[in-house]
Formats: sequence, C-alpha cells, structure tokens
Amino acid sequence: MRYYPGDFIGTGEALGHAPRCAVTHTPQRDTAMIYALLKTMRPKQWVKNIFVFAALVFDEKLFNLPLLLRTTAAFVLFCLISGTVYIVNDIADREKDRQHPTKRNRPLASGRLSLPVAWAGAALFFAFSTAGAFALDPALGGVILGYFVMQVAYSFLLKNLVIVDVLAIAAGFLLRVQAGVITAHAARFSPWLYICMTLLALFLGIGKRRGELILLAGNAENHRRVLDEYNIRFLDEMIAMVTSSTVMAYSLYTFSAPNLPANHSMMLTIPFVLYGLFRYLYLIHVRGAVEPPDELVLRDKPLMLNFLLWGVAVVAVLYLS
Repeated sequence: MRYYPGDFIGTGEALGHAPRCAVTHTPQRDTAMIYALLKTMRPKQWVKNIFVFAALVFDEKLFNLPLLLRTTAAFVLFCLISGTVYIVNDIADREKDRQHPTKRNRPLASGRLSLPVAWAGAALFFAFSTAGAFALDPALGGVILGYFVMQVAYSFLLKNLVIVDVLAIAAGFLLRVQAGVITAHAARFSPWLYICMTLLALFLGIGKRRGELILLAGNAENHRRVLDEYNIRFLDEMIAMVTSSTVMAYSLYTFSAPNLPANHSMMLTIPFVLYGLFRYLYLIHVRGAVEPPDELVLRDKPLMLNFLLWGVAVVAVLYLS
C-alpha cells in the first residue's frame, strides 16, 4: 500500500518514524486545506438536490414565499449532508481513487487534504445538517438521517452489489423528492411523479456505470469491483428499458394527475422529455460521451437549453392555465 503526505498530516506520527513536529499553519496552507475540503464535498454535484424542489413546483406552491424558503433551506441541508457523504466516500475509496485516471487528482487521493481534516469536516457538516433538518421539521430530519445512513451503506457495501448499486442511487433521489414533499406540505403530488423521479434516477445511475465501464476499460474491476459484473450490452438494455418506462410514466402523469388543467395541456411538455432522452442516447452512442448524465446536462448546451425550456413550459402550464 502506498502512503501519501495527507494521510499523516496532523496524526503526529508517520509510518515507522518518530513523531513529527507540529505542522506549521499559515493562512495560505489553511486556505488551501479549506478549499480542498469544499472540493471534496463536490459542489458541482449539488445540482442533483434540485429534486427537492419538485413537490413545490408540481403542487403549484412555487410562489408561496414561506414554503419556498422552507424548501430552499431543505435544499441547502441536502447539499451539506450529500457533501458529508462525499467526504466519507472519498475517505473509504482513496486507495482505489489513486488508480483511477481522473479521480486520482481528488484532494484525499492526491494528499492535498489530510485525513484528520476530512473526518473533522464530515463530523461538523453531519451535525449541522441533521440538527438543522430536525429543527425545520422532525420528518425532514428523519429523511436526512435516513439518506445519510443509506449513502454510507452504499459507500461501504451496496455499491459492490450488482443492480442493487443503481437501485440505491435511485433511492437517494427519491428521498430528496420526499424531503420536498415534507417541506412544501404538498397534498397533490401525483404518485406518477414519484415513479418518474425514480426512473430518472435509475437512468442517471445506469448512465454513470456505463461511463465508468468505458472510461476504465480493462482496469474497471480494480477500481470498482461491481463493474466486473456489468458489460455495455447489459447496461444499454437497462437504459432502453428505463428510457421507455420514463416516457410512459411521464405521459400518464400529464393527463391523469388531479391538479393538472382539464384541457391536458401538460401533454405539450412530453416532446421536451423525449428530446432530452434522445439527446443523451445520441451523445453516448454517436459522440462517445462517457460523463454521467447529470454532468452532460451541464456541459451539453442543447441538453441544458432543453431542460430550461421544459421547466418554463411546466411552470406556464401549471401557473398560467
């Protein structure tokens, strides 16, 4: 096993050597360590927590200021708890990440972030996010705590179980939606939307596995053991199944949810869903993209524009009809 400087900074004693002198702290070093900690929390991934706002939007409460503030607070708390999970995950995976072509540059894997600082940050953010969630709503606190427990189980066990790994990813997104239902006091959130969100989350998880399998090529099983249980054909068939199911579930939502306009105008948003799914399939099969779907949405301008137009169309149908 190889050791990196960050593994021992602040621990007092390096491998087989006499205790080290106290590390000299400078403003520059402390700033770099804080930046490394924040980077480990993956701020770019916090966009996934936008699922918290689903209930607020689809229950037609977007312009209810108190509920908007409550939901925004839940969004921030989910960003903190998901960031905590990323820290714990990187602590557990730092040896494997050092074998990965891109993940080896992560702060913990590269040694820019020390283990003591990582553990201290994880404990601090966990305490703040769970306490804040229980203060906002006890039910939300239960969801946040359940999310953390499940994600830790994912980091140490579930991610090594074929199929269960992507189901666990989907469950995490479903808990985000449930958090939004709680904070927005949603009473008319259609069950079809739960199904749509679950299928979309599966789509993200399977797409992530497909990208990892291609990116790591013959070294996949050395980085993530479960990848040895997958192949491209199997993942493509899973994507095809989830894609078709997503279109069907969303289509059923557009004309069966009780709070939608009687003229079924929500069906006008179906083409945006179709284009988004087809665009992603085009990117992975024709353009050879290997990024996870959530990262492609931020990088691919047509996908981003389509997502924004879909959002505008949904709001227009719900609030202007």
